[in-house]
Amino acid sequence: MEETYDVIILGTGLKECILSGLLSVSGKKVLHLDRNDYYGGESASLNLKQLYKKFEGNDEKIDEKELGASKNYSVDLCPKFIMGCENLVKMLLHTKVTRYLEFRCVDGSFVYKEGKLYEVPITPAAAMNSSLMGVFQKRRYHTFLQWVLDVDVNDSKTWNKLDLKSMTMNDVFEHWKCDENTQDFTGHAVALYTDDSYLNDKTKTLDCIERLQLYAWSLSRFEKSPYLYPIYGLGGLPEGFSRLAAVHGGVYMLRRSIEKILYDDDGKVKGVEVKDEGKAYCKQLISDPSYFANTNKIKKTGQVGRWLCILDHPVDGTNNASSAQIILATKQTGHKSDIYISVLSSALHVAPEKRWIAMISSQVYTNNPRKELRVAHDLFGKVLKEFFFVTDTFEAVNDSEKDQVFICSSMDATSHFQQATREVMNIYKAVTGKDVDLNADPEVIGSDAQFE
Repeated sequence: MEETYDVIILGTGLKECILSGLLSVSGKKVLHLDRNDYYGGESASLNLKQLYKKFEGNDEKIDEKELGASKNYSVDLCPKFIMGCENLVKMLLHTKVTRYLEFRCVDGSFVYKEGKLYEVPITPAAAMNSSLMGVFQKRRYHTFLQWVLDVDVNDSKTWNKLDLKSMTMNDVFEHWKCDENTQDFTGHAVALYTDDSYLNDKTKTLDCIERLQLYAWSLSRFEKSPYLYPIYGLGGLPEGFSRLAAVHGGVYMLRRSIEKILYDDDGKVKGVEVKDEGKAYCKQLISDPSYFANTNKIKKTGQVGRWLCILDHPVDGTNNASSAQIILATKQTGHKSDIYISVLSSALHVAPEKRWIAMISSQVYTNNPRKELRVAHDLFGKVLKEFFFVTDTFEAVNDSEKDQVFICSSMDATSHFQQATREVMNIYKAVTGKDVDLNADPEVIGSDAQFE
């Protein structure tokens, strides 16, 4: 094992595997290690027996007559939807990882208001038909959306005499007379901000317009919703990027325990020591945060509560959707953070026929996290089986320019890939000095047999 690599990567979580694939394609010599005997890390897809063993210690209590066969489950521990025209799709197309995977469109995107679910309106026509707003607000929102779609962020002549470089998004909403409810679902369920700080930040105005356009463009490609999901679950994504890296010379080793991370006298990483294998050397190291537990290179950022529920029916209010995203914005629930729900079923080959998997996720803050998320759980009605778990989240605090160690943050509570994609792109640029090649055109998805 006494060999030198450009990059050693620890952990086969989704972010680490995407980076492994991208770096291998760029010509980097990559060694990828994981202590586990499966790909995915905290993003792994598990069958029913694996879920029972992970959260209850054994699988003796499984009732496969009621729940369905274990082998027909592929449950993602951190389910996230992919926006149809976002940068992750461009990465998938550019690297041709799509040849290893098949995707389907998610049936719908919904928002919670006053105890009920409403489909998110993002086209002018949908705004006029939505019961989420009153008659006058529908007309105002219709006009606002038409303006958003006509804006070219690089051409101020298309801004309708608004100065989007000096105005806040709050100013923009006020100009188009969008009320607080409209601002709330637009910011959280369409632009996908996790808090309201963007409203009064002038540097976020054009970013918000671009986010709204991305949602609308993605929706126009797939009609039902702007989101895609891989058949058989997210576990296929790490495996797909891993195959890509292997094709380009990347070396993978599972079931390898890291005994020590090696540094030179200046504190710069120089390799790792692997139990029973010896040492491997590198110029740079990428890792998930678990390999730096109890060190000063990471800090705890909070906790995420996840409530996994198996149902025998679609979630009420989702138009009998076989798959859906639901967002409960903080102003509607009183919870400190938005609450996200992903709903998946046999249509995506992640559950048996007539079974739905609903995952609630959010930041949690008290010693009674179930109570914090109860408002979302109450939407489900009868639940056949549930698993509740809380995980600590971490982010890097080290000087990566000095030590050349790049630590990915923990998976957040959101049910979409926006933040994860941005982080992958930032780490790739820090490691290589170059931007990720995003020349692939997501417009081809519509004619790509891998996307349905």
